[in-house]
Amino acid sequence: MFLCAVGLYIGIILFTKWSGKRSFSKMSSFDFAMTVAIGSLFATVILSSSVNLTKGLIGLAMLYLLQMSVALLRRFKIVQSLVDNRPLLLMDGETILHDNLRKARLTESDLRAKLREAKVIELTEIKAVVFETTGDISVLHTADHSKRLNDYLLEDVEE
Repeated sequence: MFLCAVGLYIGIILFTKWSGKRSFSKMSSFDFAMTVAIGSLFATVILSSSVNLTKGLIGLAMLYLLQMSVALLRRFKIVQSLVDNRPLLLMDGETILHDNLRKARLTESDLRAKLREAKVIELTEIKAVVFETTGDISVLHTADHSKRLNDYLLEDVEE
């Protein structure tokens, strides 16, 4: 059991180094599923007498190859739309988009907390609030009311 744990742990480190940092990053639901799958595989190999280290390392290699393949295929819009969530606009200037709050399963209380966290002191400062693909909320704001939000920043955001 000890040797399997050490061997698989080293395998995870090497595969992660080989495949890049994205394998455990907070990027999309697919990446989250990958992280859970690796944890499940790790536990199964360590605790199951029917799965040996070799099978565990092969399974681990297959998971990483799958993830790297999807990362390459994400360049195509159809794959990207299947794998990744789209950012969602929660506020357009001072206007709260209640339908989008419901889509994101957020409350106005959640929104207010994020505005306070971003140190917004007046709603007139807000240019946009975006529910990101990672689950984070980005508050784009400025005290300079003459500044306009660059369209590039909202290019892939669902309205």
